[in-house]
Amino acid sequence: MAEAMKKTVAGMLKGIERYNPDNLGTLERYVEIQARENAYDLEANLAVLKLYQFNPRMFNIDITQLILLKALTNFPHSDFILCKCLLNEAKLAQEPINQIIYLAHILEECDFQSFWKRVMAAPEMTSKIAGFLDSIRKFVCHVVGITYQTIERGHLSQLLGDIDDITMKHWIKKYGWKEEDKLVFIANQDENIKTKNINEKIDFESSGAVMAASR
Repeated sequence: MAEAMKKTVAGMLKGIERYNPDNLGTLERYVEIQARENAYDLEANLAVLKLYQFNPRMFNIDITQLILLKALTNFPHSDFILCKCLLNEAKLAQEPINQIIYLAHILEECDFQSFWKRVMAAPEMTSKIAGFLDSIRKFVCHVVGITYQTIERGHLSQLLGDIDDITMKHWIKKYGWKEEDKLVFIANQDENIKTKNINEKIDFESSGAVMAASR
């Protein structure tokens, strides 16, 4: 359904139709479909927030919550910042939007243990977003992959939300990491550093000017 809806919505986002408030009902349903089917369309979601900006009386906090949570699932990209910038201070201070803003803040700081603690304490906030937890775990694995060469298995489990043994093996296999005793071998970061040759080209006229100036 999400794929079919995407084609319909694409027509609504062209030209001046993008700002037609009559399209808002369809766009809001599309947001709900994205949440339900683990799909994502940033452009459509930004259009919804822009319509709310132009038509404050049509503002829907539940749809806004879904849009912000979907943006969180695309970390480390800047989607969340783009969405946040379309909300004024009053709306950013409302519950549960302010809670989602805080979740984004601690994700940016890579304070994953605090993030999972808050998410698990209020599961109803993210339960409508299919695949939310795994999307965040992908971001965690991205950070782990560029930060560690080896990491204690228990610490990795905590960073991923205190996952069980079977789930842990899934993520280790997914990223091609190696497990030995209580350690997980991520990568040799030295191997990830790629050298680059820089060739500077200076023509004869330029070098002549430099030499003349140095006399």
